[in-house]
Amino acid sequence: MYPSREVVGDVTMAQSIKCVDMHTTGEPTRIVYSGFPNLTGTLLEKRREASEKHDHIRRRLLWEPRGHWDMYGAVLIPETEHVASGNADMGVLFMHNDGFSMMCGHATIALGRFLVDAEEPVFPGRKRLRLNRDNSMVQLNLHVPSGILEITVPILPSGKSDVSRSVSFLSVPSFATGMSVPIPLPEAYRWPELGNRTSVTVDFSYGGAFYCLIDVEELGFPDRLVKPDLGRTSHATKLLKAAINANPSLTEFAKHPDVDQAGYLYSVMIVDAEQKHPTRIADGSFVGEETGLCFFANQQIDRSPTGGCVAARIALAYAKGDLALGQRWLYHSILSKSHAGIGGFAGSVAEVLPRAAKTVSPLGNSPQVRVRVEGQAFYTGMYTVVVEEADVLGKSGFVLNPMEGSRNGG
Repeated sequence: MYPSREVVGDVTMAQSIKCVDMHTTGEPTRIVYSGFPNLTGTLLEKRREASEKHDHIRRRLLWEPRGHWDMYGAVLIPETEHVASGNADMGVLFMHNDGFSMMCGHATIALGRFLVDAEEPVFPGRKRLRLNRDNSMVQLNLHVPSGILEITVPILPSGKSDVSRSVSFLSVPSFATGMSVPIPLPEAYRWPELGNRTSVTVDFSYGGAFYCLIDVEELGFPDRLVKPDLGRTSHATKLLKAAINANPSLTEFAKHPDVDQAGYLYSVMIVDAEQKHPTRIADGSFVGEETGLCFFANQQIDRSPTGGCVAARIALAYAKGDLALGQRWLYHSILSKSHAGIGGFAGSVAEVLPRAAKTVSPLGNSPQVRVRVEGQAFYTGMYTVVVEEADVLGKSGFVLNPMEGSRNGG
Protein backbone atom coordinates (compact mmCIF):
# COMPACT_ATOMS: atom_id res chain seq x y z
CA MET A 1 0.00 0.00 0.00
CA TYR A 2 0.97 3.65 0.01
CA PRO A 3 3.75 4.72 2.32
CA SER A 4 2.90 6.93 5.27
CA ARG A 5 2.10 10.59 4.77
CA GLU A 6 4.98 12.81 3.76
CA VAL A 7 5.37 16.46 4.60
CA VAL A 8 6.79 18.92 2.04
CA GLY A 9 7.29 22.29 3.69
CA ASP A 10 4.09 22.99 5.59
CA VAL A 11 1.89 20.98 3.20
CA THR A 12 0.77 17.48 4.16
CA MET A 13 0.67 15.10 1.21
CA ALA A 14 -1.95 12.35 1.16
CA GLN A 15 -0.14 9.90 -1.11
CA SER A 16 3.31 9.50 -2.65
CA ILE A 17 4.72 7.28 -5.38
CA LYS A 18 8.45 7.09 -5.99
CA CYS A 19 9.84 6.88 -9.51
CA VAL A 20 13.02 7.02 -11.55
CA ASP A 21 12.73 8.57 -15.01
CA MET A 22 14.77 7.27 -17.97
CA HIS A 23 14.69 7.56 -21.75
CA THR A 24 15.57 5.17 -24.55
CA THR A 25 16.22 7.08 -27.79
CA GLY A 26 14.06 9.86 -26.42
CA GLU A 27 11.14 7.62 -25.44
CA PRO A 28 10.45 8.09 -21.72
CA THR A 29 9.98 5.42 -19.09
CA ARG A 30 8.74 6.46 -15.66
CA ILE A 31 9.74 3.50 -13.48
CA VAL A 32 7.59 3.14 -10.36
CA TYR A 33 9.50 1.35 -7.61
CA SER A 34 7.47 2.30 -4.53
CA GLY A 35 3.96 3.38 -3.65
CA PHE A 36 1.80 1.60 -6.23
CA PRO A 37 -1.07 -0.34 -4.61
CA ASN A 38 -0.51 -4.01 -3.85
CA LEU A 39 -1.91 -6.31 -6.55
CA THR A 40 -2.92 -9.96 -6.28
CA GLY A 41 -2.86 -13.08 -8.44
CA THR A 42 -0.79 -13.90 -11.52
CA LEU A 43 0.89 -11.11 -13.45
CA LEU A 44 -1.95 -11.06 -15.99
CA GLU A 45 -4.46 -10.95 -13.14
CA LYS A 46 -2.50 -8.09 -11.59
CA ARG A 47 -2.60 -6.30 -14.94
CA ARG A 48 -6.39 -6.67 -15.03
CA GLU A 49 -6.71 -5.47 -11.43
CA ALA A 50 -4.50 -2.45 -12.10
CA SER A 51 -6.65 -1.57 -15.12
CA GLU A 52 -9.98 -2.04 -13.39
CA LYS A 53 -9.22 -0.59 -9.94
CA HIS A 54 -6.22 1.70 -10.25
CA ASP A 55 -6.40 3.26 -13.70
CA HIS A 56 -6.67 6.70 -12.11
CA ILE A 57 -3.14 6.19 -10.79
CA ARG A 58 -1.89 5.39 -14.30
CA ARG A 59 -3.46 8.65 -15.46
CA ARG A 60 -1.97 10.49 -12.49
CA LEU A 61 1.51 9.18 -13.32
CA LEU A 62 1.45 9.69 -17.08
CA TRP A 63 -1.00 12.44 -17.96
CA GLU A 64 -0.72 16.15 -17.24
CA PRO A 65 0.21 17.94 -15.02
CA ARG A 66 2.98 15.38 -14.29
CA GLY A 67 3.38 13.94 -17.77
CA HIS A 68 1.94 14.29 -21.27
CA TRP A 69 0.01 12.41 -23.97
CA ASP A 70 3.08 10.43 -25.08
CA MET A 71 4.41 9.59 -21.60
CA TYR A 72 5.19 5.94 -20.81
CA GLY A 73 5.57 4.09 -17.52
CA ALA A 74 6.54 0.80 -15.89
CA VAL A 75 5.55 -0.51 -12.47
CA LEU A 76 7.93 -2.97 -10.78
CA ILE A 77 6.16 -6.11 -9.55
CA PRO A 78 8.61 -8.01 -7.30
CA GLU A 79 6.23 -10.93 -6.71
CA THR A 80 4.89 -12.91 -9.69
CA GLU A 81 4.37 -16.60 -10.36
CA HIS A 82 7.57 -16.75 -12.43
CA VAL A 83 9.58 -14.91 -9.79
CA ALA A 84 8.29 -17.40 -7.21
CA SER A 85 9.32 -20.37 -9.40
CA GLY A 86 12.78 -18.94 -10.05
CA ASN A 87 12.18 -18.42 -13.78
CA ALA A 88 12.27 -14.63 -13.46
CA ASP A 89 14.06 -12.09 -11.28
CA MET A 90 11.47 -9.31 -11.41
CA GLY A 91 8.03 -8.63 -12.85
CA VAL A 92 6.70 -5.47 -14.45
CA LEU A 93 3.52 -3.87 -15.72
CA PHE A 94 3.75 -1.42 -18.62
CA MET A 95 1.58 1.71 -18.91
CA HIS A 96 0.77 3.97 -21.86
CA ASN A 97 -1.67 6.78 -22.59
CA ASP A 98 -4.66 4.45 -22.85
CA GLY A 99 -4.01 1.59 -20.44
CA PHE A 100 -1.63 -1.26 -19.60
CA SER A 101 0.27 -2.94 -22.45
CA MET A 102 1.52 -6.50 -22.89
CA MET A 103 5.04 -5.68 -24.03
CA CYS A 104 7.48 -2.80 -24.30
CA GLY A 105 11.01 -3.03 -25.67
CA HIS A 106 12.28 0.47 -24.98
CA ALA A 107 11.17 0.20 -21.33
CA THR A 108 12.79 -3.24 -21.06
CA ILE A 109 16.13 -1.75 -22.10
CA ALA A 110 15.75 1.00 -19.47
CA LEU A 111 14.67 -1.51 -16.82
CA GLY A 112 17.76 -3.64 -17.48
CA ARG A 113 20.04 -0.75 -16.50
CA PHE A 114 17.87 0.35 -13.60
CA LEU A 115 17.61 -3.11 -12.01
CA VAL A 116 21.37 -3.71 -12.22
CA ASP A 117 21.96 -0.33 -10.57
CA ALA A 118 19.20 -0.70 -7.97
CA GLU A 119 19.82 -1.46 -4.31
CA GLU A 120 18.47 -4.63 -2.73
CA PRO A 121 15.41 -3.03 -1.05
CA VAL A 122 14.16 -2.03 -4.52
CA PHE A 123 15.30 -5.24 -6.23
CA PRO A 124 15.34 -8.13 -3.75
CA GLY A 125 16.89 -10.50 -6.30
CA ARG A 126 19.84 -8.20 -7.07
CA LYS A 127 22.44 -10.49 -5.44
CA ARG A 128 21.29 -13.50 -7.47
CA LEU A 129 22.08 -11.96 -10.85
CA ARG A 130 24.30 -14.03 -13.12
CA LEU A 131 27.65 -12.42 -13.98
CA ASN A 132 29.68 -13.40 -17.05
CA ARG A 133 33.20 -12.35 -16.10
CA ASP A 134 34.54 -12.92 -19.62
CA ASN A 135 32.52 -10.06 -21.11
CA SER A 136 31.45 -8.18 -17.94
CA MET A 137 27.78 -8.79 -18.59
CA VAL A 138 24.95 -9.52 -16.18
CA GLN A 139 21.85 -11.43 -17.21
CA LEU A 140 18.44 -11.12 -15.62
CA ASN A 141 14.99 -12.41 -16.53
CA LEU A 142 12.09 -9.98 -16.60
CA HIS A 143 8.53 -11.28 -16.35
CA VAL A 144 6.33 -9.11 -18.59
CA PRO A 145 2.66 -9.72 -19.40
CA SER A 146 3.52 -11.42 -22.72
CA GLY A 147 6.16 -13.75 -21.24
CA ILE A 148 9.75 -13.76 -20.00
CA LEU A 149 12.48 -11.57 -21.50
CA GLU A 150 16.16 -12.35 -21.01
CA ILE A 151 18.04 -9.07 -20.54
CA THR A 152 21.81 -8.71 -20.79
CA VAL A 153 23.34 -5.62 -19.20
CA PRO A 154 27.02 -4.58 -19.49
CA ILE A 155 28.57 -3.65 -16.16
CA LEU A 156 31.59 -1.77 -14.83
CA PRO A 157 34.10 -3.17 -12.29
CA SER A 158 32.03 -1.39 -9.63
CA GLY A 159 29.07 -3.62 -10.48
CA LYS A 160 27.00 -0.74 -11.85
CA SER A 161 25.75 -0.64 -15.45
CA ASP A 162 28.16 0.45 -18.19
CA VAL A 163 26.40 3.24 -20.06
CA SER A 164 28.93 3.12 -22.92
CA ARG A 165 27.65 -0.28 -24.11
CA SER A 166 24.22 -1.41 -25.25
CA VAL A 167 21.69 -3.35 -23.21
CA SER A 168 20.05 -6.21 -25.09
CA PHE A 169 17.10 -8.51 -24.56
CA LEU A 170 15.78 -11.72 -26.09
CA SER A 171 12.16 -11.39 -27.12
CA VAL A 172 9.28 -13.71 -26.45
CA PRO A 173 8.60 -16.11 -29.37
CA SER A 174 7.81 -13.82 -32.30
CA PHE A 175 6.17 -14.63 -35.63
CA ALA A 176 4.56 -13.14 -38.72
CA THR A 177 0.80 -13.56 -39.10
CA GLY A 178 0.15 -11.92 -42.47
CA MET A 179 2.09 -10.85 -45.56
CA SER A 180 0.78 -8.50 -48.24
CA VAL A 181 -2.70 -8.55 -46.78
CA PRO A 182 -5.23 -6.34 -48.65
CA ILE A 183 -7.19 -4.07 -46.30
CA PRO A 184 -10.48 -2.81 -47.77
CA LEU A 185 -11.28 0.74 -46.73
CA PRO A 186 -14.94 1.72 -46.71
CA GLU A 187 -15.51 5.43 -47.25
CA ALA A 188 -15.70 6.20 -43.52
CA TYR A 189 -12.14 4.89 -43.05
CA ARG A 190 -10.40 6.69 -45.92
CA TRP A 191 -7.94 9.55 -45.48
CA PRO A 192 -7.16 12.31 -48.01
CA GLU A 193 -3.70 11.01 -49.02
CA LEU A 194 -5.24 7.79 -50.41
CA GLY A 195 -6.50 9.55 -53.51
CA ASN A 196 -8.94 7.28 -55.35
CA ARG A 197 -7.75 4.06 -53.74
CA THR A 198 -10.18 1.98 -51.70
CA SER A 199 -7.67 -0.40 -50.10
CA VAL A 200 -4.07 -0.71 -48.93
CA THR A 201 -1.68 -3.64 -48.50
CA VAL A 202 -0.03 -4.36 -45.14
CA ASP A 203 1.87 -7.00 -43.17
CA PHE A 204 1.09 -8.27 -39.67
CA SER A 205 3.57 -9.60 -37.13
CA TYR A 206 3.88 -10.34 -33.40
CA GLY A 207 6.75 -9.36 -31.11
CA GLY A 208 5.07 -9.47 -27.71
CA ALA A 209 2.21 -7.40 -29.14
CA PHE A 210 0.59 -7.35 -32.58
CA TYR A 211 1.74 -4.82 -35.16
CA CYS A 212 0.43 -3.78 -38.55
CA LEU A 213 3.29 -2.68 -40.82
CA ILE A 214 2.74 -0.51 -43.86
CA ASP A 215 5.13 1.19 -46.30
CA VAL A 216 4.96 4.98 -46.07
CA GLU A 217 4.14 5.38 -49.78
CA GLU A 218 1.45 2.70 -49.55
CA LEU A 219 -0.07 4.82 -46.78
CA GLY A 220 -0.15 7.71 -49.25
CA PHE A 221 2.91 9.79 -48.40
CA PRO A 222 5.29 9.89 -51.43
CA ASP A 223 7.75 12.17 -49.61
CA ARG A 224 8.30 9.24 -47.26
CA LEU A 225 9.60 9.94 -43.72
CA VAL A 226 12.03 12.70 -44.67
CA LYS A 227 9.94 15.34 -42.88
CA PRO A 228 6.83 13.48 -41.70
CA ASP A 229 3.61 15.35 -41.00
CA LEU A 230 2.73 13.86 -37.63
CA GLY A 231 -0.83 15.14 -37.68
CA ARG A 232 -1.65 13.65 -41.08
CA THR A 233 0.17 10.37 -40.51
CA SER A 234 -1.58 10.02 -37.17
CA HIS A 235 -4.96 10.58 -38.85
CA ALA A 236 -4.19 8.01 -41.54
CA THR A 237 -2.94 5.32 -39.17
CA LYS A 238 -5.87 5.91 -36.81
CA LEU A 239 -8.33 5.26 -39.64
CA LEU A 240 -6.34 2.26 -40.88
CA LYS A 241 -6.32 0.72 -37.40
CA ALA A 242 -10.04 1.39 -37.03
CA ALA A 243 -10.77 -0.22 -40.41
CA ILE A 244 -8.84 -3.34 -39.41
CA ASN A 245 -10.54 -3.57 -36.01
CA ALA A 246 -13.98 -3.11 -37.58
CA ASN A 247 -13.49 -5.95 -40.09
CA PRO A 248 -14.23 -9.37 -38.55
CA SER A 249 -12.34 -11.17 -41.31
CA LEU A 250 -9.09 -9.50 -40.17
CA THR A 251 -9.19 -10.46 -36.49
CA GLU A 252 -7.20 -13.64 -37.19
CA PHE A 253 -4.11 -11.54 -37.91
CA ALA A 254 -4.01 -10.36 -34.27
CA LYS A 255 -4.83 -13.60 -32.48
CA HIS A 256 -2.32 -15.34 -30.20
CA PRO A 257 -2.55 -19.14 -29.78
CA ASP A 258 -1.68 -19.08 -26.07
CA VAL A 259 -2.19 -15.59 -24.63
CA ASP A 260 -5.77 -14.35 -25.00
CA GLN A 261 -4.99 -10.91 -23.55
CA ALA A 262 -2.48 -10.32 -26.37
CA GLY A 263 -5.16 -10.78 -29.02
CA TYR A 264 -5.63 -7.25 -30.29
CA LEU A 265 -3.90 -4.87 -32.70
CA TYR A 266 -1.61 -2.70 -30.59
CA SER A 267 0.12 -0.55 -33.15
CA VAL A 268 0.55 0.62 -36.72
CA MET A 269 4.18 0.99 -37.82
CA ILE A 270 4.94 3.12 -40.87
CA VAL A 271 8.07 1.74 -42.57
CA ASP A 272 10.51 3.65 -44.77
CA ALA A 273 13.20 1.33 -46.12
CA GLU A 274 14.80 4.19 -48.08
CA GLN A 275 15.73 6.34 -45.08
CA LYS A 276 19.23 5.16 -44.17
CA HIS A 277 22.51 6.35 -42.70
CA PRO A 278 25.22 4.36 -44.49
CA THR A 279 27.92 5.64 -42.15
CA ARG A 280 26.23 3.75 -39.31
CA ILE A 281 26.77 0.39 -41.06
CA ALA A 282 30.14 1.08 -42.65
CA ASP A 283 31.85 -1.50 -40.43
CA GLY A 284 29.74 -4.29 -41.95
CA SER A 285 28.11 -5.34 -38.68
CA PHE A 286 24.65 -4.65 -40.14
CA VAL A 287 23.25 -6.06 -43.36
CA GLY A 288 20.73 -3.23 -43.73
CA GLU A 289 18.69 -0.53 -42.04
CA GLU A 290 15.39 1.31 -42.25
CA THR A 291 13.32 3.97 -40.50
CA GLY A 292 9.92 3.63 -38.89
CA LEU A 293 7.26 5.79 -37.28
CA CYS A 294 5.19 3.95 -34.69
CA PHE A 295 1.71 4.90 -33.50
CA PHE A 296 0.57 2.70 -30.62
CA ALA A 297 -2.18 2.56 -27.99
CA ASN A 298 -4.33 5.69 -28.52
CA GLN A 299 -2.16 7.21 -31.26
CA GLN A 300 0.82 7.58 -28.93
CA ILE A 301 4.00 8.31 -30.89
CA ASP A 302 7.09 6.28 -30.03
CA ARG A 303 10.28 8.35 -30.07
CA SER A 304 12.36 5.16 -30.08
CA PRO A 305 12.56 2.54 -32.86
CA THR A 306 10.07 0.45 -30.80
CA GLY A 307 11.69 -2.67 -29.34
CA GLY A 308 8.62 -4.91 -29.54
CA CYS A 309 8.15 -3.96 -33.17
CA VAL A 310 11.83 -4.62 -33.88
CA ALA A 311 11.14 -8.19 -32.75
CA ALA A 312 8.04 -8.28 -34.97
CA ARG A 313 9.92 -6.82 -37.97
CA ILE A 314 12.80 -9.26 -37.58
CA ALA A 315 10.32 -12.17 -37.38
CA LEU A 316 8.60 -10.87 -40.51
CA ALA A 317 11.89 -10.47 -42.39
CA TYR A 318 12.92 -14.00 -41.41
CA ALA A 319 9.57 -15.42 -42.55
CA LYS A 320 9.97 -13.63 -45.90
CA GLY A 321 13.49 -15.00 -46.33
CA ASP A 322 15.05 -11.53 -46.22
CA LEU A 323 17.13 -12.12 -43.08
CA ALA A 324 19.10 -15.13 -41.90
CA LEU A 325 19.92 -16.38 -38.42
CA GLY A 326 22.41 -14.05 -36.72
CA GLN A 327 22.28 -11.25 -39.30
CA ARG A 328 21.81 -7.82 -37.72
CA TRP A 329 19.52 -5.09 -39.00
CA LEU A 330 19.54 -1.46 -37.80
CA TYR A 331 16.22 0.22 -37.07
CA HIS A 332 15.79 3.98 -36.75
CA SER A 333 12.98 6.09 -35.38
CA ILE A 334 12.41 9.51 -36.91
CA LEU A 335 14.34 10.88 -33.92
CA SER A 336 17.41 8.66 -34.28
CA LYS A 337 17.37 9.20 -38.06
CA SER A 338 17.46 12.96 -37.53
CA HIS A 339 20.50 12.52 -35.24
CA ALA A 340 22.72 10.65 -37.72
CA GLY A 341 21.40 7.29 -36.60
CA ILE A 342 22.40 7.69 -32.95
CA GLY A 343 20.00 5.70 -30.81
CA GLY A 344 19.02 3.16 -33.45
CA PHE A 345 18.07 -0.34 -32.25
CA ALA A 346 19.89 -3.39 -33.59
CA GLY A 347 17.83 -6.51 -34.19
CA SER A 348 18.79 -10.07 -35.12
CA VAL A 349 17.37 -13.57 -35.08
CA ALA A 350 18.99 -15.17 -32.04
CA GLU A 351 17.14 -18.49 -32.14
CA VAL A 352 14.76 -20.31 -34.46
CA LEU A 353 12.28 -22.27 -32.38
CA PRO A 354 10.94 -25.73 -33.26
CA ARG A 355 7.79 -25.70 -35.33
CA ALA A 356 4.76 -25.36 -33.13
CA ALA A 357 2.40 -28.30 -32.80
CA LYS A 358 -0.56 -26.08 -33.67
CA THR A 359 -1.12 -23.37 -36.22
CA VAL A 360 -0.06 -20.00 -34.84
CA SER A 361 -1.14 -17.70 -37.65
CA PRO A 362 -3.12 -17.43 -40.88
CA LEU A 363 0.17 -18.14 -42.66
CA GLY A 364 0.01 -21.70 -41.36
CA ASN A 365 2.70 -23.05 -39.10
CA SER A 366 4.73 -19.84 -39.30
CA PRO A 367 8.32 -19.97 -38.02
CA GLN A 368 8.74 -18.64 -34.50
CA VAL A 369 11.96 -16.88 -33.57
CA ARG A 370 13.48 -15.21 -30.56
CA VAL A 371 14.93 -11.86 -31.48
CA ARG A 372 17.84 -10.05 -29.87
CA VAL A 373 17.13 -6.31 -29.57
CA GLU A 374 19.95 -3.93 -28.63
CA GLY A 375 19.75 -0.30 -27.48
CA GLN A 376 20.83 2.24 -24.88
CA ALA A 377 18.90 3.97 -22.10
CA PHE A 378 19.81 6.94 -19.91
CA TYR A 379 18.67 8.37 -16.60
CA THR A 380 16.83 11.69 -16.67
CA GLY A 381 15.76 12.19 -13.06
CA MET A 382 14.23 11.08 -9.78
CA TYR A 383 10.59 11.83 -9.17
CA THR A 384 8.20 11.58 -6.24
CA VAL A 385 4.55 11.86 -7.22
CA VAL A 386 2.46 13.60 -4.56
CA VAL A 387 -1.22 14.51 -4.40
CA GLU A 388 -2.67 17.18 -2.19
CA GLU A 389 -6.08 16.18 -0.89
CA ALA A 390 -7.74 19.28 -2.34
CA ASP A 391 -6.18 18.92 -5.81
CA VAL A 392 -9.12 17.97 -8.03
CA LEU A 393 -7.35 18.44 -11.40
CA GLY A 394 -4.09 16.79 -10.43
CA LYS A 395 -5.57 13.81 -8.59
CA SER A 396 -6.34 11.71 -11.68
CA GLY A 397 -4.64 13.75 -14.39
CA PHE A 398 -5.86 15.23 -17.66
CA VAL A 399 -4.63 15.68 -21.22
CA LEU A 400 -4.86 18.47 -23.76
CA ASN A 401 -3.73 16.81 -26.98
CA PRO A 402 -4.01 18.80 -30.24
CA MET A 403 -4.32 15.65 -32.36
CA GLU A 404 -6.93 13.95 -30.19
CA GLY A 405 -8.84 16.83 -28.63
CA SER A 406 -9.29 17.61 -24.97
CA ARG A 407 -9.79 14.79 -22.46
CA ASN A 408 -10.38 14.92 -18.75
CA GLY A 409 -9.32 12.07 -16.51
CA GLY A 410 -12.20 12.76 -14.13
